[in-house]
Parts: sequence; C-alpha cells; structure tokens
Amino acid sequence: MAFMKSWTLTLSLFTFAVLLGSSKAQHEPGYCAFFGECGINPSIEDPLIISQVPCLNFTPAMVPEDYAHYADIQSTCPMLDMGSMANTRICCTKPQLKALKASLQLSKAVLNRCPSCADNFAHLHCITTCHSNQSQLVNVTRTMNLTVEMEVPGTNLLQNVTREAVVGYESYISKRFADTSFGSCQNVRIPATGGYAIATMCGRYGHKLCTAQRWYDFQGDSSNGLAPLDVSIRILPEGQSAPEGMLMYDGPALKCNEVTPTGGKACSCQDCKESCPAITPPTPAPGPFKLGQMDGVLAICLIVFSVLSASFLALSVFRYARRPRNGNGKGGKDSEKGRKNKDKNGNEVPAAHPIIHPSEVSCTDRNSLATQEFLGSFFRAWGIMMAKNPFKVLLACLVLVVVFAAGLHRLELTTDPVQLWSSPSSRARQEKDFHDSHFDPFFRTNQVILTAPGRPGHIYDSLVFGKQNFSGILSKDLILQLMDLQKKIQDIEFYSEDLKRNASLKDVCFAPLNPGNPSLTDCAVNSLPQYFQNSAENLDKKANMTQLGETREVDWRDHFIYCVNSPLSFKDITALGMSCMADYGGPVFPFLAVGGYEGLDYTNAEALIMTFSLNNYPRDDPKFKVSLQWEQHYIDILQAYQKDPKNNFTFAYMAERSLEDEINRTTAEDIPIFMISYAVIFLYIALALGEYSSFKRILVDSKLLVGLGGILVVGCSVLASMGFYAWVGIPSSLVILQVVPFLVLAVGADNIFIFVLEIQRDRRRAGESSEEQIGRVLGNVAPSMLLCSLSESVCFFLGALSTMPAVRSFALYAALAVLMDFMLQMTAFVALLALDARRQESNRCEVACCVKVSQPRNAEPNEGLLLPLMRKYYAPALLHPVTRIVVMVLFLFMFCGSIFLMFHVKVGLDQELSMPTDSYMLDFFKFLNLYLEVGVPTYFVTTKGFNFTSVKGTNAVCSSVGCDPFSLTQKIQYATEYPDQSYLAIPASSWVDDFIDWLNPGSKCCRLYTSTAPKDPPIGSFCPASETENICRRKCILFPPLDGVLRPTVQQYDRFLPNFLSNRPDLQCPKGGLGAYDKAVVMDDSGEIIATRFMAYHTPLKNSQEFTAALRRVRELAADITEGMRRIEGTDPNFEVFPYTVTYVFYEQYVTIVNEGLFNISLCLLPTFVVCCILLGMDLRSGALNLLTIVMITVDTVGVMTLWSIDYNAVSLINLVTCVGISVEFVSHLTRSFALSILPTRVERAKEATANMGSAVFAGVAMTNLPGIVVLAFAKAQLIQIFFFRLNLVITLLGLVHGLVFLPVLLSFFGPGVNKAVLLELQKKKAMELEAYTNSKAYENMAYKEDLDKPQSNHTETPAPRQQDTKPTTEQEPEPGTTQETTVTNM
Repeated sequence: MAFMKSWTLTLSLFTFAVLLGSSKAQHEPGYCAFFGECGINPSIEDPLIISQVPCLNFTPAMVPEDYAHYADIQSTCPMLDMGSMANTRICCTKPQLKALKASLQLSKAVLNRCPSCADNFAHLHCITTCHSNQSQLVNVTRTMNLTVEMEVPGTNLLQNVTREAVVGYESYISKRFADTSFGSCQNVRIPATGGYAIATMCGRYGHKLCTAQRWYDFQGDSSNGLAPLDVSIRILPEGQSAPEGMLMYDGPALKCNEVTPTGGKACSCQDCKESCPAITPPTPAPGPFKLGQMDGVLAICLIVFSVLSASFLALSVFRYARRPRNGNGKGGKDSEKGRKNKDKNGNEVPAAHPIIHPSEVSCTDRNSLATQEFLGSFFRAWGIMMAKNPFKVLLACLVLVVVFAAGLHRLELTTDPVQLWSSPSSRARQEKDFHDSHFDPFFRTNQVILTAPGRPGHIYDSLVFGKQNFSGILSKDLILQLMDLQKKIQDIEFYSEDLKRNASLKDVCFAPLNPGNPSLTDCAVNSLPQYFQNSAENLDKKANMTQLGETREVDWRDHFIYCVNSPLSFKDITALGMSCMADYGGPVFPFLAVGGYEGLDYTNAEALIMTFSLNNYPRDDPKFKVSLQWEQHYIDILQAYQKDPKNNFTFAYMAERSLEDEINRTTAEDIPIFMISYAVIFLYIALALGEYSSFKRILVDSKLLVGLGGILVVGCSVLASMGFYAWVGIPSSLVILQVVPFLVLAVGADNIFIFVLEIQRDRRRAGESSEEQIGRVLGNVAPSMLLCSLSESVCFFLGALSTMPAVRSFALYAALAVLMDFMLQMTAFVALLALDARRQESNRCEVACCVKVSQPRNAEPNEGLLLPLMRKYYAPALLHPVTRIVVMVLFLFMFCGSIFLMFHVKVGLDQELSMPTDSYMLDFFKFLNLYLEVGVPTYFVTTKGFNFTSVKGTNAVCSSVGCDPFSLTQKIQYATEYPDQSYLAIPASSWVDDFIDWLNPGSKCCRLYTSTAPKDPPIGSFCPASETENICRRKCILFPPLDGVLRPTVQQYDRFLPNFLSNRPDLQCPKGGLGAYDKAVVMDDSGEIIATRFMAYHTPLKNSQEFTAALRRVRELAADITEGMRRIEGTDPNFEVFPYTVTYVFYEQYVTIVNEGLFNISLCLLPTFVVCCILLGMDLRSGALNLLTIVMITVDTVGVMTLWSIDYNAVSLINLVTCVGISVEFVSHLTRSFALSILPTRVERAKEATANMGSAVFAGVAMTNLPGIVVLAFAKAQLIQIFFFRLNLVITLLGLVHGLVFLPVLLSFFGPGVNKAVLLELQKKKAMELEAYTNSKAYENMAYKEDLDKPQSNHTETPAPRQQDTKPTTEQEPEPGTTQETTVTNM
C-alpha cells in the first residue's frame, strides 16, 4: 500500500509539473502539444470508428521507440522521415500512429487511385498528429478529464487514473497548400457509382459546392462519426500569418499530375483533369441542309417544281400550236371534241381510225392483244363452269377454308414488343440475347411518382445549413403517408399456385447485397423514407445541437439536407447522428428519392419517387408468374389508394407489366369498334350493290346476301391465311388482326363492286343463259381483278423480306389473304352470284326465298346513279383543257411539297401513343418527363476474347493511376464531358478499378486469416474487413508498389477476384464488389473472363428521337473502344464492346427504319409495275404511269403525315405498305380500262375510263373504306386513332383524288396510244363483214333482175328497206375515195 501511495503521489507531481511547464511555453519548436492516448472521447455518440483522443502533454518530440515504430513512420508519414531513426523526431506513440494509420486507411480506400491526393490527404494529418514541431502547428482549444484504468508499473494491478485529454484543436495552413491538396482530390472518382470521392468527404455540400475549407471542416467535424475529436483547420490567405507563437504550415503539396516523393505516378485523367491529353471535342451534329438562308430541300423542291411546271406548260403550248388548223385558220377541235367526217349523204359521223397495215403493229401491241384474249377466254370459260356448278364449288371452297382454318387452334399470338419489333438477327436483339444469357436480365421496375400541387412550402432556418426553402411535398405528414404506403406495398402477400405457398416481395425482389436468401429489408426499395431506414421513429427524432455558441434543435429536415448531398454517408454531421444508407444497405441517390428540382436545390423538389425493383425472370420460370402476381397486387393497392379520400397525393405509377397490360386492354376494348367498322362497311356494300328499279322489287333486286357473301369471302380468306400460317408455325400479332381484314376488305369490296356493277350494266345477249352472261362478264373484268390482286399479293410477299418481325408477318399474312380472297372471288363468289341471278330471275325475295314478286324485272341494263353522273358531268369537267392543266400543276405542286415535308417527318413512336386515352400510364409518362432527373442506365458489355489479367489488358480498361488515357472507362468519361452530344451523364462504374483499390495493401479490404484457433476459418483464406485485426494480420498483397501502380497478376486475378465480387461493402471497406459488381463479371470453369459489363447513365431521354440519337452515339463510342482494345496484343479479332440497355431493342428500328422503309416500299412498288406491264402485254408506258401515280400517292401520304403529326415508325411502315396495296386498287383498274379502250383520242379514252371504271372504283374502294375508317376515330387507343384512323383516312382520300382526278388527266396527256393490234383485228373483222355484205348485195341484184324478167302482177309489193340501209355510211359500201379509212366501234 505504501508503494501504491508513493506511485500515485509521484504521478500527480509529474502531471502538475507538466501542466505548469506547458502553461508557460505552449508553442516551442521541438515540442509536442499532445502525446500518447488518453482513451475514448465521451462527447461522441455512436462513432463509426474508435474515437481515441490524445493526452495533453507538452513534451519534447521523441525518437521512434524502435525500428518497427520507425518503419511505420516511413510507410504512413514518409514526409516526417529525416533519413534515419536517430535523426527523426515525432510526437506520436505506436498506438497513436496505429490509430492514425487505421483512420487513413478508410480514406485511402477511395483515394489511393490517385497517389498525390492520398499523399496530400495523409500529409496534413501526419503533420498535426506526429510532427516534431507539433506545439507550433497545433493550438489545443478544448480538453476534458478522462478517467482510465492504468496498470501500475511492476505489478498486475489496475488503478483509475484521471488524465487531461485533447478533444479539440486548431491548426493553420497556407491557402496554397490547402488549394493544391484539395485540387488534387477534387475529381477523384468512385468507380462503383460514377460519382466523386470528395462528395463523401464534404458533408452536405457534395462535389459541386465543396471547397478546400469545407473539405477540411468535414474532416475535423467529430459529429460525422469519423473524426475522433474536433479539429479546426484555418486556411490563411497569402500575406496573413498565424497567431503569435504558432506557425502556418506551408509544406509541399502535390498537384494531381505530379509524381509523389515515393515514386507514385501522376493521377489518371479520370481523376485529374490536368493529366488529360488534348481531346478534340466531338463533332456537333450537322445542321440542316441550306442553300443560302433557305432550307436546302425546300429550295430544290421549288426549283424542281418550277422547272417541271414550266416544261409542262411549254409542252402544252407547243402541242396546241402544232394542232391541225381548220379552214378558218383556227385550231381544230378534233383532239378535244372528236374529229368529224361526213358520209355520202352529208351526215356527220365520228372520225375514223386509219387503216392499219400488219407491219405497223408492234410486238407489244400483239402481246397485249394475245394476253387479253387469253385471259378473257380463260376467265369466260372458268366463270361459266363455276356458275353452272355453284353448290359443288361452294362445298369445295368450304372444305378448303375449313382445312386451312383448322390451324387456328395452333395460332400463336405474339404480344411481346421485343419479338414484335426486333428481328432475332438484328444487332440489338443479338446484343440483348448475349447480355441476358450471360447476366441477369434488366430488373423489373415498379415506380410511383407523387406530388402535392397547391400545398404551400415553408422556410426552415437550420442551425447547420442555414435558411432553406422546403417545397410543399417535403413535409413530415406526407413523408409519413408515403412511409405507410411503402410499408403496405412491402407487406403484399398472396398464395402462389406456382410456388405452392404464400409468396411475398422477398421471393422476387432485387436484393443486391443479399441475393441468396433475402429478407424484406434486403429488397432494393428506393425512396425518401429510406434516408430514415423506413422508420417513423427516426423521422420523429429531434436533438439539441450547439454550433458556434448557438444551440438549436435539429430534426428530420437537417438529416434530409445532409443525406441528399452526401448519400454515401453512414452518419450525418448533426446531433441526430443517423445513417443515410437505406435499410437494404445501399445508398439512395437523390434522383431516386425526389424529382422536379433545379441543379442541387433538392429541398425545392416537386415530387417524391418510390421504386421497387424485382428480379426479371425468364417467361418460362415459375417466379415470372409470381412477379406478375405481385405487380398486380401492387397496382391494385395504388388504384385503391388513389381513390382514398384521405390520400393527399396526386401521383402516377407504373409496373413492369403495365405497358403490355394496357396494350392488351385497349385491344380488347377496341374490338367492338372494329366490329362496328366492319358492320358499317357490310351495310354499305349490301345497300350499294342493289339495283332498286322498283319499290315492289326492292327485296328481289337488293344484294344483301351477295354483300354478305362478299364479306364472308373476305373473312374466309383472312381465316384461311391465319390458319395456314398457324399450321406452318409463323406467329400472328394484334396488328395483323386489326389491319389485314381491313386491307382485304378494301381490296375485295372493289373487286365485288366491279364485277356486280358490270353485270348490272350488261345486256344479256339473245339466247344467252345467266351462267354464260356471268362467264362473259367475268372474262371482261377478271383480268383487271387479277392485275390488282396479283400486284398486291406479290407486293406483300416481297414485303416479307423485311427484317422487322411485325412487318414480315403482316406482309406474309396479307399476301396470302389477298391471294385467297381473289381465289374465293373467282370461285365461291361467282357461285353465289349465279345462285343470286337464278333467284332474281325467278323473282324471289332475298332472305324469304319462297316469296315471289309478280312485277317482272326491267329488261334494260341498270347503270345506277353514279355512272351517268360521272359520264355526263364529272368526266367532261375534269378533262376540260383548262382543268387538265390546273390539275397537273396542282398535283405537281403537291408532289414536290410532299417531298419537302417527307424530309421533315419525325421518326419514332413515343410510348405514350401506344396507350389508350384513359390509361394511367399516360399520367406516368407525363410525370416521368417532368420530374425524373437522370436517364436510364446503360451497360458497355465486353465479349469473350480479351485478356483482362495482363498488364496491358488491365491498363486498356481501367481509369486509375497508370492506366491508358484512352482506356475503355476513360473514353466513356470523355463522352460524359459533352452530355448534349453523347447523351451520357454519369461515367461508367469499373470493377477493374475497384478491384485494384480493393487489393491495395493501403486499405484493409483484402486480408487473409492468420489465426490458428479451431473456430476461425483456415489460415490463408479471405478475411473480410469486418473481422478484427487480431485474426487477420496478413494482407493479400504485402507491399504496395512504390509507383502506386498496382496490377494484379494472373494468379491474383484467379484467386481474389471471386472474393472481391462476393465481398459486401461497408465502412471499413467501401470497395467490396457485392451488389455493384457481383453480376458484372462472368467467368467460365477455367476462370477465364468471358463477359463483363460497365454501367454508365444516360441523360434524361424524353422522346423516341432522343432515345434513337443516344443509341447512335453510344454505338459510335463502343465501336471506337472496340477498335482500341483490339489493338492490344493477344486480343481476339472478334472481340467486341457493345452498349446495352433495355430500351435499345425497341429504338434500334428507328436507326434503320428509313432505309428499311425505302427498301420495303420499293419492293412493293416493283410488282405493281412488272405485273401491270405483263398483264397488259408488256405495255411499259401504262406500267410506268401506273407506278408514277402510286409513288405520288405514297409520297403525298408521307407529306401529310408530317402536317398531321403522324410519326414514321414500324406501324406507319405497315400502313405505307398497305397504302401501296390500296393505291393499286385506285389506279390499276383505271389504267387498264384506258389501255384497252379504242376510242380515237386520249381525252375520249380517259373520259370513258373515268366514267365506266372510275365510278366502280369510287363506289367499291373509297366509299367502302371511308365509313369504316370514320368509325375508328372513336377508338380509345391513340395508336388506332393516329395510325389507323388518321393514316388510313389520308391514304384513302389521297388514293381517291389521285385515282379519279390526277390519273385521268395524266393519261389524257401521256397515256399509251390505241392498240393497233386490236384495230387490225377489228379492221379484218370489218373487211370480212364488208365482203359478206358485197356478196349479199350482188346476190340480191341478180335476184332482182330475175324478178324483172318475170311477168308482173297487178299488185306489186314494194320491199321494206333493209336494216343495213338505215345505218350510217360506215356500215354501207364505201364511197370512192374513202377506202383509206374505216370506223372502228368500241367493243
């Protein structure tokens, strides 16, 4: 006991002497201000590291205790080494140096990638902790007495000893040193997030607002849980000195592009702008083509229009001037009104065709005649055969349709947008397949965006952050409501038939830090409540805090401000001391929690964002259905919450399944609209086909059953087509179900009208049966029907060469449906018409076939109303000389104008348009564009064939010290410097860089077990940073490289990379790869890396044009990266880097759709020309004019698309292909009618074609389509309203005006001449008739002479004049001098 009292007295006297001495000389060279450890700082609550504080001890600096102590000084604080242990003086003990080293390791884990930054950061802390002149560099500002247990020397006894501990000090540094040190660290990146390391070291200020002073303030703020005591670093500007007795530290500080004293290389470009090579800014997108100040395309179109118009007008004047003159010297009227000749009696008769010599007949004319005669005779015989055997024909057709349609039970309906619009052979699809086969598919996103419009904000005067304006949405009661809603969704539970048990969120959620066996709190849910770990208790927390002598209360608002500016923090700097990390262990970046803010003004956010991420399982995985079930419950909860009157939010929401659900819903809801459309068309056809000669015969002469039969023919052709392809295994789609029947109905109705109207206008010949009449009429019209149907069918078959699955399947289905429709019209419909003719002849009523009408049928042909109107009024007015010129100039102007507009049509399809007008997704898309602050993530994926484990391979990928300045990640970094052109906002995360930092012995991430205790893991196995140092004393790499450039060997890659990827990040080791990289690296069984990915972020992309431009840019970047990496020795020539995100597969089509469209439409136009030429006997001119008109319709349609805000996309392309098909109906019938006419002038032939065939086309195509199209305007789906109503209306109207206005005028100017082969045949026929007439006349003269020789009776009878005597001269014997001409009547 006496010894104990003596020891206590001695210690007390020594302490008093030290304090007495220090009170006299606090700042002297060679003296310490504090020395040794005094214990744990009691003023820090819940520290993140052990907060050991030093003892106040004014004592001379000491020599290191031993060589181990000196070695630690050399490795931790090399700037204090004076060359030898004897010359080195320090003010820190071994435990102090160990604590300093442990503290620096935390920062070096993120700063080691830039050696000069790591050195500068350690420099100041080494100076203030261990420098020999510490008392001059440090001024102790606050101490407290700590009672600790100490061992009495020479005994094993412990005694409580009270010592004065330093808990606060200040130091002065020069502005040069501070700015240089801060500048070296300002741009050091954290590869896992793409953000900046300085953002985690500057508290609430983040990266952009951080300054040197704020950086040092955070380092010295003990409230952050990382500083063991309060340190105030005062930065003195040039010319200002420290207080008396103290020194301003102005030691050497390294710039980031300088080599460290220990040989560490300059920082890389990604971490140091000064290290960047000269980079040429990307070439901006070329501006619009201009000629002078005018739009270049517009100028060219105006020039072309002017030249063509002038040329046409000049040609018209020239033709007029060369016309034959009459006797008065005035231009003759022959070409316009028909030339007139006089017979021998002086009567005017139509002009005669010149006599044709056989040598004048061209091969084309002979081919044309032969073709028409062959087709006419074939279809005449065919029609008679079908009409005479109607029941057999109908039965055979029914059997054929049933056999084909039976395949419908195997019909596969494709609804997956990827399979619809992306070809399996397309680049994006192959890249998606590669990504999904090597990595998990992109997770399923379920998101809610909530606002509170009209809710007033408030000003919050924060002790820590000053006055801040909080928007109305950022109020405690709303956050609590959001928390309750989030909990309700997280607690979703339901019974799963697939799992045979109850399922919940944890069964399907994306749990990045515990993917193997997640709990609910492991599920990645990002929202503002996650800053409070989803705890209402944390949200309610308040604490008193003193700063600068002022004490105030801090609450949730202070914590929120801190966390949105420093989301990676494990503890805020307020008295609350709460973590910012989510309950699942990851950070919640501000753009995932709030939206609708400017810059970094997070407190003025206008929206809250809540996101649930689910794993994306393959469709054949049972958990895929579980995901769908969970999402349906999620939607149900939100829909009910939206109707809850207690809800104070205005919000929008979506689930991953929402798009497909809404598209399917609107399709089902709009089916009645299509049914009504078809019903309207049927009603029109049934009514329009009737003759209606008498009220009493309405039920006899109507064509209700014929119209129904025509509709059934169309339906059967569609069913047969769908059934056939179902047998073959080609899937269908909703687009096919909606468009193909409409298309076939338009084509089929036209043929029905032409056929039926021709029969009604035809007079049955003497002795001709109804079947023979039907066959004869079919022989006249079937070639025209064949021309159109074959053109369309071949057109669509060629369209199937498209690489786009939806377009290809549509083309195949449409081609076969059109072909089947023609075949059924030539068989079943002919049979139906024959049966209807029999019924009508027997005066039986439709439907009630047993009822007969007594009134007989009118023997005169029924021309209806339209044909006389068009013949008498429309055709003459249209083909008036002035009208013709006006029409040509007007349509030429339309064509040139449409070419200009075609260059300005928008390419793309915004997601909003695929939704019905009442869809909740429209609100979500609107909120998304308004409030989302960052774009979709995009991966840069590498394929097999690159050696990552070689030094050159590592350097070609990484972006830290020693890496290639043009490496993969560095090139992506360069691109983010120009976000407006690259569409990249955040650089790529890099597992290579973080793996290197993780291996670096400067951090405590990679260690090995060294304990031999039985319960501890085997010696040499990986030890995580969370384990104590006692059992993990060995580092994976023993010594750091002197130049700071650590490159793992092949063996280290093989051994430690799997440990890195499975290591959970924490405060001790933030570089662990679990969550960030565990799915980013794929290795085969041998350990070779066969696929990796590097994640970056796009800027917010708001429409399809921006998505497409972004795809183009990142592909260009990836191609450049690929080219650079292929130059590395040993790289496979097939190695590739490609970009991937979930949206690319949808938007890739817009990269190539212009060329794809030109290719498809060109393929469709080709058969319209070829088939027309062939079926008209190689009539090239008719084919060319036919083609020109169809091209004009198509171009004008695209022009109107621009004016009516109809974007060009795959749906538009399908409609444009349809446009070509429908245009054939408007054009080809008229062209053939003109080509076969034998009237003497083009104008007369054009009038005849316009009246006869134009009336049928108007009634059959235009008036069939228009009623059905108008009904589509009432559909809910915007896609149908825009791309089916608007676009089909445009196609029909443009087809109508081009077919019935432009084409007749065009033919009247440039149409082919009369077929001379036909004239020759008629000439031969007339010659034969004349010869027979002459022989007959001679016989009569001989008989008359004999009669004169006979005796005459008293009652001589004068014979009546013969019928031939009453005919015009053309039917009589020619007069002398008129034998060179003969009149040919129209057949």
